[in-house]
Amino acid sequence: MHYIKYILGILVLLVASCSNKKESTETAEEVLKIIHRVNQQYQSTHKAQVRSFWDDAVYHTGNMEVYALTGNKSYMQYSIDWAEYNQWKGATGNNKSEWRSTYGETPEYVLFGDWQICFQTYADLYKLNPDTMKIARAREVMEYQMSTLKLDYWHWVDALYMVMPVMVKMYDITQNPLYLEKLHQYLATTDSIMYDTEAGLYYRDAKYLYPVHQTINGKKDFWARGNGWAFAALAKVLKQLPTNDKYRPEYIARYQAMAKALATCQQPEGYWTRSLIDPDQAPGAETSGTALFTYSYLWGINNGLLDANTYLPIAEKSWKYLKTVALQTDGKIGYIQPIGEKAIPGQIVDADSYYNFGVGVFLLAACERVRFLK
Repeated sequence: MHYIKYILGILVLLVASCSNKKESTETAEEVLKIIHRVNQQYQSTHKAQVRSFWDDAVYHTGNMEVYALTGNKSYMQYSIDWAEYNQWKGATGNNKSEWRSTYGETPEYVLFGDWQICFQTYADLYKLNPDTMKIARAREVMEYQMSTLKLDYWHWVDALYMVMPVMVKMYDITQNPLYLEKLHQYLATTDSIMYDTEAGLYYRDAKYLYPVHQTINGKKDFWARGNGWAFAALAKVLKQLPTNDKYRPEYIARYQAMAKALATCQQPEGYWTRSLIDPDQAPGAETSGTALFTYSYLWGINNGLLDANTYLPIAEKSWKYLKTVALQTDGKIGYIQPIGEKAIPGQIVDADSYYNFGVGVFLLAACERVRFLK
């Protein structure tokens, strides 16, 4: 009798163990093949010699993640070629009295975060093969910025992904504590401008605060990609932030609050619509926000900050969407909302909607999927 109970107990444990594993039979090798197909398709059809503005720079954050995962030196070289073409700079203006932090694509907008995201890749390349030239401009720009009294540099939510990881990467290299202090000050200022404490989500910027701005159904309008930038920024910061940083518990709390809020917005098909709590605003699949959420959920599960029983089903569904709907047979990624700042009623987003930044965030998600499966 005791022997039978023992056997039954072992069987129960085996069943429980199996139920806690991944729901699919997908292997890490299968996902790696997808990663190589997507990245090789992109690099074979896009030259590295393009500007260092945010959209191309986001792609390189994904490419460097692929290099970190695979060690494929041709991928690293592609980012080196891009960095060298841009002389390891973002915006190139040299007269500090003319430097601007509002939106702009010309050389004087040095303090605008969309020109600073390139420093993430430069810092990663520096760590692989240190040479002060690679981070000289990053230090010049960021340390000048930190010397000013201005705190509202991140006046739109995208800036969190563009620059928050820069701050921890530059701290890691320089050990200058001001990077971490200003990171907290800048984020607190952004929160005061556009974070909705009730919903646990970010507005894109001050123009979209409720009730001044509403969706077509009178609801709060939280843009998916904007919240994707914020959620992924927190994951990337927590990945590299010192474990004893005094603000770390605060960032973890915000990250976990976003995870909970976003879970309620996922559509049955696995994607998130462009307006998170009002799908009618711009219905249908969207890849860039979904990929950023997938990356962030999987990173949290992989690193013990998100409960797998709660959040793995969400990540499984969103990854299935990315793999079976967003990924096209030729290796392109579809259903990426074009460059913009909101969910636009009537805007067409379909299988042919393919953009550099969307490829980058798909690669982020796919790399984290491999780590989960391994």
